[in-house]
Amino acid sequence: MTEQIPEIEECLLIQAKEGDRNAYGELVSRCYTDVVRVVYRLCGDTQLAQDAAQEAFIRAWMKLPEYRSKAPFSHWVYRIAVNHALDTLRKKPQESLESSPAVSLLAEKTPDPEAAYLQKEQADMVQGAVNALPEAARSVLVLREYGELSYDEIASVLEIPVGTVMSRLNYARGRLRDMLRKDRIEMEREYA
Repeated sequence: MTEQIPEIEECLLIQAKEGDRNAYGELVSRCYTDVVRVVYRLCGDTQLAQDAAQEAFIRAWMKLPEYRSKAPFSHWVYRIAVNHALDTLRKKPQESLESSPAVSLLAEKTPDPEAAYLQKEQADMVQGAVNALPEAARSVLVLREYGELSYDEIASVLEIPVGTVMSRLNYARGRLRDMLRKDRIEMEREYA
């Protein structure tokens, strides 16, 4: 289950472990956007995603001497960020999806404000359904669909067997499909 680590990343890791902050900065810049995107899809909150990514990179820097490069650096940081975000969500279960006012959508220069509004509403519906999934299933789904990780990579990040990854992903996709089907029927009734 060991993934190939790019040579440049290995060099940067060696330099960073020796205390080179510029090398660590390069490692961070290579995966920051992906880490934020994956955590955002996991929790639906931009601020939490950015905070979790920041915390993950700080923790990774502090624990860098202990890091054993069996997998790409980004996978290790994904794990730290995902765990931090999930811990935060467990402490604040009452917080929901961020909502941006419909007025801002209508003010944007889009050819069709109604289409933009409906697209935003559908995106919120999908994010809400993803957030409603159990934590274990949601983590696997987000890493696969938004993080674009392979089953082996997800297993490595979450430290679970590949069979468990496949099972959780199948469950998550089925639940998501059922929830979205139900939401779509309600949306069609509302806009009919």
